[in-house]
Formats: sequence, structure tokens, C-alpha cells
Amino acid sequence: LFPGVRQAQWLTKTKLVEGLPPAVQGIMDNPAHGLQELEERAKRAVSHARLWDTAEVAPRREQYCPVLFENLIHICRLMSAKYPSLSKRMLARNCRIAATWERESILLQVRGLSGILMNSVTPIPPVASKEEILATREHVLETFYPIAPTIDLQEVNVYKELNDTGQCFGDGYPYSHPHTLFFLESANVRTDRFRPEQLRAKMLMFAFGNALAKAKALHGNDPKVLEQPVVVQSVGTDGQLFQFMVFQLNTTDLVSNDGIKNLVWIDSDRNLYEKAQCVPEVKKKVVTKPAGISGFQPDTFKKFLALYLHGTV
Repeated sequence: LFPGVRQAQWLTKTKLVEGLPPAVQGIMDNPAHGLQELEERAKRAVSHARLWDTAEVAPRREQYCPVLFENLIHICRLMSAKYPSLSKRMLARNCRIAATWERESILLQVRGLSGILMNSVTPIPPVASKEEILATREHVLETFYPIAPTIDLQEVNVYKELNDTGQCFGDGYPYSHPHTLFFLESANVRTDRFRPEQLRAKMLMFAFGNALAKAKALHGNDPKVLEQPVVVQSVGTDGQLFQFMVFQLNTTDLVSNDGIKNLVWIDSDRNLYEKAQCVPEVKKKVVTKPAGISGFQPDTFKKFLALYLHGTV
């Protein structure tokens, strides 16, 4: 998506709210959850991914980005000792999503691999109140006139309008609710990775697609304002910079610009650490910069953990 999130907002009929919603921020700020107690583990997780998990002088991004993700997820799982319901989660990889909707007179479809998908036995509760949802009726969606909002979308012949929550899930699958999507931009060459703005647009489109497919599976294909909105989260990272997103599907009536809008909260461009010095810098036989991780940002780690805990605590 060339214009990024602004275009994704129009395509999904969504209002943007900067920052994370109060429900997630409240998890971060509540000392009872003990998030700060895991900060040292998170620092070691970064050091393991960037400095220790390789025989090479400096690991490539395609190696350390997935390792860092697995390390952080492992730390999150440790919280299941305190909150047993966290064990009712499952990570699904290489799942395909398909969701179809009409926007104005255009038939749209999001389809493809939806990153690493964490599913849950129970859905995430709505994060916006009924008053906040009703207030979205006054929101005016940005247009791109004279540029068409579908300018850079791939045009294909659609022979079947699919709404599928993923080939991973069969009837009776207990972890049937999409919880959080994880996108790892681990290509070593910068030009092969999504830029942060395009990554956020991709995160929004796939969070919307998963929410829409789930809503249609629960409530049918008729366009309607949902009594129980569907919430899907998304996290994107290149192994250092993180993007956080919470999407709430309030309506499947997407044809018109009028009426209830969907909502997305985005917290952008948060470094987990500033720099990884893989080998010490030596000048005149004196170590001027020792090997190690500098500028660790505990709040970024807490946001990752809070999104994992969201819907349980």
C-alpha cells in the first residue's frame, strides 16, 4: 500500500487512534502484574539473539529476528504460572486468511499468509465502549481524490468470494479466536523489508481480514453493526524496531463512508534497544566500546508483554 496506513484506513473503514488503548496501557502500569520483574530476562533475550546465538562475528537479521521473537514469546509464557488461562493459547504458522468485502462499488479481498497467528480459546473483549463506537459516526474518512484509493492494489478475477479464518483450523478447533498477529521483517537486505509505514498498513489489513472473517463465521455475511465487536492485535518487528496495533471491528457494513467506523490503535516505531555492539571496538589497544547491548527500552518490552496478557488479565 503506497500511502500506507491512511489508505488501509479507507479500505477498512477505520478511524485511527494514536497510542495503545487504556485496557493495554492499564496492564503496563499495574505493578501487580510484575512486568518489571522480567526486564532482566528481556535484556538477556536480546543479548542471546544478537550476541550469543551464533558463531559468526555478527548475526544476520534473518537469523536474530526470529530468535529474538521466540525468546520474547518464551518470557511471555512464563506468566502462565501466575495466570493459568494463558496456557489456552496456540501459535499457528503459515496460516492463510481470506476475507472479502465491498467498499463503495469495489469488491475487495485480503488473502494470503497472515504472519504468525496466536489464537485463543476466548476472544479479546472490546476495548472501546459503546459511546466511543457511536462517536465514530461523526468521523470523516480521508479521501485521496483525484487519486483512486485502490491505485496500487492488484486487480484479479475473483471466482469465489472467500471468508476463511485459515486453513489451520478445522471444525471443533478449540483455539478458534484470533488474538495477535506477529510479522517478522527479517530480510537482511533493507530493500527486501517493508518500510515501517508499509508494515503498519500490512498489519492493519491482516488484522482487519482476520477480524472480518471471524465476524462472518460467527454472525453471517449480512452487513451489520456488531453487538459484540471483534478485536485482533498485531505486532511487527525487524528485530529492533517494533510496531504495536490493536484493531476493533465494529461493523461489517463497509460499503458506505457513513455510519459506524472500525477503530485501530497504533503505537509506532519503538526501539527495543538502541544498538548491539557485536564485537568490541579497539583503538590503540584500548577497548573504547565493549561488546554488548546498549539503550535497552523496558517500555517496549512491556508493551509486547501487555499485548500478550491482554484479554486474560
